[in-house]
Amino acid sequence: MSEERKDQDNNARKARGPRKRDVQAVVDENGMSIASKWKSGLLSLIFSRFALIFGMLVLEAAVILMIWSMFDEMLTKLSAWGITAVGIGTLLYLINTDIDATGKITWMLIIAVLPFFGALFYFWTRMEFGHRRIAARVRQITDLSRDTLQQDEDVYKRLKRADRDSASIASYTVKAGNFPVYENTKVTYFPFGQDKFEALLVRLEGAKKFIFLEYFIIQEGYMWGKILEILSRKVQEGVEVRVLFDGTNFLSKVPADYHERLRSLGIQCRVWSPLRPIITSSYNYRDHRKILVIDGEVAFNGGVNLADEYINRTHPYGVWKDTAVMVEGEAVTSFTLMFLTTWNASSVSPGERQKKRLSEEERKAVEEDIKASTRESINSYFPQQVPVPRGSGGFVLPYGDSPLDEYKVGEMIYMDVLNTAEDYVYMMSPYLILDGELETALKFAAQRGVDVRLILPGVPDKKAVFALAKATCKSLIKGGVKIYTYTPGFVHAKVFVSDDRKAIVGTINLDYRSLYHHFECATYMVDTGCVSDIKEDYFKTLEDCEEITLETLRNESIITKATGAVLKMIAPML
Repeated sequence: MSEERKDQDNNARKARGPRKRDVQAVVDENGMSIASKWKSGLLSLIFSRFALIFGMLVLEAAVILMIWSMFDEMLTKLSAWGITAVGIGTLLYLINTDIDATGKITWMLIIAVLPFFGALFYFWTRMEFGHRRIAARVRQITDLSRDTLQQDEDVYKRLKRADRDSASIASYTVKAGNFPVYENTKVTYFPFGQDKFEALLVRLEGAKKFIFLEYFIIQEGYMWGKILEILSRKVQEGVEVRVLFDGTNFLSKVPADYHERLRSLGIQCRVWSPLRPIITSSYNYRDHRKILVIDGEVAFNGGVNLADEYINRTHPYGVWKDTAVMVEGEAVTSFTLMFLTTWNASSVSPGERQKKRLSEEERKAVEEDIKASTRESINSYFPQQVPVPRGSGGFVLPYGDSPLDEYKVGEMIYMDVLNTAEDYVYMMSPYLILDGELETALKFAAQRGVDVRLILPGVPDKKAVFALAKATCKSLIKGGVKIYTYTPGFVHAKVFVSDDRKAIVGTINLDYRSLYHHFECATYMVDTGCVSDIKEDYFKTLEDCEEITLETLRNESIITKATGAVLKMIAPML
């Protein structure tokens, strides 16, 4: 970017000045609050900006239905053969797409029941209104990062000698999203959210340059209050602080202007895919990641969001069993890249808006400026040399998964662990909504003699979804998979550990939303010191579990069985 353009942009920002808001920060024993007068609940939801947007969406849907009814007379004149031809044509198109087999069956069912409407609904979802720009932006940032973030060939060769299967995964993740494998990295495992929280506060206090937070859920309370108090103080010390959270938080977690309240503290804040009065399929793609990066040297990852139930300060579903990891060393670079990719994709730059009003030659010049500024912003947060932490060892591969590309990274890595395991694979997941490929991989691993175990919640947060999980358990148990429920409460952990060598801790559930529709991330480890800690925690958790058997499934209520059977028909949409 030219110096003249930089000066123009800087002068424009200074002229606009910071956005001022009358926000009163309250600091007490629970930390800092900037929404102390805001109360979540039905009334606040009814009189919120979300209610207005929801009302406009309903109105928009009503208009669409009205237009639809105007064509009703024309549709009635169509012969049954004509409507059937539309359905059959859509089915032929559907069969030849790359959608997974289970998803195809669900769409076939919808089109069979409602041929014309089902066909229109299917094509509407496939047109991807609302997120083509985001997909292009993510691809652009990933491609630009390849110049800076490259796989160390010596590290890859050592991994290949140690474990050829994991080396194949490293090749795949570099191709899918430019996620290399690293050495010189230490990983610390936290068996509960409160363990992560204690370590996180200490590390935040030591931040010197920047703090990046990307979380699916942020909710005011003790956990977020303590973190926010430190973030506010760090801003005053000159540390750059950025916060990115998912737009669904506006439904019930925080007030609709919460991002502006954070900005009033000097914190840079963006919201991923906030609800707007436009009907679009892009709302289906949520940012489910949990990433915290400090100075490019320390990162946190796992299932723990920033709300009090995750540290067992509140107990909506009994004991909250969650897990996380702290990554120190070279592998933190990939988490920095993940954050910056989503951060840059979450907002349209002035240059991109300007391109629409320019000639072809001018657009190319602006595009080059955008690329240069993006590359510069990415590179400036990659430290030239990361200190090697004491206790580092093994190989660490942080990776992300995006619903906007052709790679199913989360599912493929899970399946690879199952397909290459020799002795055991132990898993935890809050949900169980599988496609045919993953279900087959689980059963095949068990049928060839691998000890395959899965821990699910004992106190579910969504009873209907848990009924669907129970419906899935029958096939898995018959295939040899051992399934347990955590009787003290809710398991929110997403953990794989295998053969005393491999482990995965991250945000990726065993369900369609995580595997197909969400932005996710995880930490893949080979021969790291904490693999034994993860296995030890698994067996400790099993002590508080009860096994699900075919007999216990037979004794489930008729309502549970019926709910699971019905929901299984539309599982890919849940």
